[in-house]
Amino acid sequence: MPLTDTAIRNTKPDTKPQKLFDGGGLFLLVTPAGQRYWRLKYRIAGKEKLLALGVYPDVGLAAARKKRDEARQKLAAGADPGEAKKADRRAARIAAGNSFEAVARDWTDERKTFVQPAQHAKTLARMESDVFPWLGKRPITEIDAPEILTVLKRVDSRGARFTAHRLRSEISRVFRYAIKEGRAKSDPAKDLVGAIPPAVTVHFPSITEPAEVGEMLRAFDAFSGTFPVLCALKLAPMLFARPGELRQAEWSQFDLDKAEWRYLVTKTKTEHLVPLATQAVAILQELHALTGRGRYVFPGARSATRPMSEAAINAALRRLGYDTRTEITGHGFRAMARTILHEELEHKPEVIEHQLAHAVPDNLGSAYNRTKFIRERRAMMQQWADYLDRLKAGAQVIPIGIHVN
Repeated sequence: MPLTDTAIRNTKPDTKPQKLFDGGGLFLLVTPAGQRYWRLKYRIAGKEKLLALGVYPDVGLAAARKKRDEARQKLAAGADPGEAKKADRRAARIAAGNSFEAVARDWTDERKTFVQPAQHAKTLARMESDVFPWLGKRPITEIDAPEILTVLKRVDSRGARFTAHRLRSEISRVFRYAIKEGRAKSDPAKDLVGAIPPAVTVHFPSITEPAEVGEMLRAFDAFSGTFPVLCALKLAPMLFARPGELRQAEWSQFDLDKAEWRYLVTKTKTEHLVPLATQAVAILQELHALTGRGRYVFPGARSATRPMSEAAINAALRRLGYDTRTEITGHGFRAMARTILHEELEHKPEVIEHQLAHAVPDNLGSAYNRTKFIRERRAMMQQWADYLDRLKAGAQVIPIGIHVN
């Protein structure tokens, strides 16, 4: 007689195992300890075998019968359902080992040998926050471009466009690593170049190659103009403020003991805070001895009651041999800092944009907060100044993802 749920529930454990048959080889094994296991008895090639179909009540009577019918269909086709189940388990294990997260972690482990620890940690953190929750468990060979684009759009929608572009690049690197290791055959992320709008449109010429930046900083030492202009030239790339804000800076805006510069951004009419690295403080302290009694940090050459000319920085660059139409301008230092801080030092785009005093709406709709990310910005500004010092000294620059022997 076929089994019923009532009969199963009313069967009490005995001193010996009991088999409650349902038909077609299906039976429920009731152990003396009270466990209930579904089993299917079948024969193949003249040999009797047993197939485990689950535990009651997790697998109910109807589900067990369905599994029995599926197994018998395999038998009718000449396949051993027990061996098919083992094959499915092996495939599941392989798929788990070939999930996007597993491959991505293998890639980051390999990459860890030739990037800075902080870069490794930030890359992994981006994956864990923005990619793994949605793609992590998916077999890498089954992921397509639309799935990746959904992930990128989710990041872009929160105003983190730089991060979206970086993630597309990193996801692509994971696929290229998988191809190299024989774990994937194509890279769907490469088809998404341009799918997210450009993060930055640079309107001013700028130098963004670290080696060329170092060469430019060394050229500053050859400047033969006035000392205030030389100081402005050195501070411009370090502080990457708008040229107009820098040249009109007033001593009353600076607190060198706190290492801060506070001023009103003329473009957005908002207060802005610039943390000063120790190198910037040293330059300003030296300049204070010369111009500190006046109003302006960088007074004009003809009159101390007016700020330095708006053409002074570009004129100094031209005197050093730089073409301000095609190579670099005073405003170009902002693009230089934005690019290198993000691509080489891997600082968060949101932090960089706040330091640039850009109006980037957040989830709450506030366009700008002068103290937001202030702890990260202080650390970033010091790291940036230290990085510029290393470039100036001719330190070897190792691009992210490139191994230099």
